[in-house]
Amino acid sequence: MMSADYAAAVSTARDYYNSDDADNFYFHIWGGQDIHIGLYQSPDEPIADASRRTVEFMAERVGARISTQGASMIDLGSGFGGAVRFFAGRFGCRVMALNLSETENARHRQMNGEAGLGDLIEVVDGSFENIPAEHGRFDLAWSQDAILHSGRRDQVLAEVDRVLKPGGEFIFTDPMQADDCPEGVLAPVLDRIHLQSLGSFAFYREQARRLGWEEVGVIEMTEQLVTHYQRVADELQAKRASLAGLVSDGYIDRMLTGLGNWVEGGRRGWLAWGVMHFRKPI
Repeated sequence: MMSADYAAAVSTARDYYNSDDADNFYFHIWGGQDIHIGLYQSPDEPIADASRRTVEFMAERVGARISTQGASMIDLGSGFGGAVRFFAGRFGCRVMALNLSETENARHRQMNGEAGLGDLIEVVDGSFENIPAEHGRFDLAWSQDAILHSGRRDQVLAEVDRVLKPGGEFIFTDPMQADDCPEGVLAPVLDRIHLQSLGSFAFYREQARRLGWEEVGVIEMTEQLVTHYQRVADELQAKRASLAGLVSDGYIDRMLTGLGNWVEGGRRGWLAWGVMHFRKPI
C-alpha cells in the first residue's frame, strides 16, 4: 500500500500535468516535444534546440547499448515523448513511455502516429514508483527531469533496478539540491512544486552504491539549469499575450515567480543539475 506522502506526490503531479494551463504552457513555451532542461550554446538560443541537444548528448553515451537488434528501453516520465521518438527513429528500438499525465500522453500518442513510430512506442499511463513491467525487461532506462516529482525516489531507483536486464544502463537528469545546500533556503522552490525535498548527486550516488550499480559517469552542469529557467521565463514574458485563452494569467504569474526561484537558487549554489549514468551489474 502507498504511504500518504507517496500517494499525495503522485496525485499532485498527475493533477498538475493534466491541467489545461500546464499542458499548454509546456507545449507552447517550454519546448514542445522536449520538456526538460536544455544544453545551451548561447543564453538566447531557442528552447527547443537546446532541449533537443540534451537528448542527443545523453544518447551519445548509451547508443551502443540500445542499437543492437531487439533492444528495448523505458522512459520514466516521458512527457510529450520527444526522447523516445528520437530513439525509436534512430535505433529502431522498442520503447515503453511511462507517464502519469493522461493529457500529455494523448499528445504523445498523436505525435507518435504522425511520425510513423506508433508501432515501436508503447505509451503507458502510470507512475514510475510502480513500473508495470516484468523483471529484467529493458536494456536501457532513461529519465529527464521527472524523478524529482516522486515522494519516494529510492523506490524509483529500486524499480529501475528490477526492470533492467543484467548489464542494463540507466541514464537520467533531475533538478536537485546541492550536496551542501543550507537547511530551509529552498522553501520557495519546494512549496511551489508541493515537495518536501529534492534529490542530490550524493543521494543518487548512494542509492546506486546500495543497488550495486557501476557509476559510468556523472557530469555536473548546474549552469544549464540557471540558463534554462531564465530562458523559459523570458520566453513566457515575450509570448504572454499569445497565450490568452490557452494559459490563465494566474498560472503565468505563479510560473514566473517559480522560475525566478529556480534561477536564484541556482545562482546561489543551492541547486544542482547534470547527467547521471549507471550500469547494473551482469
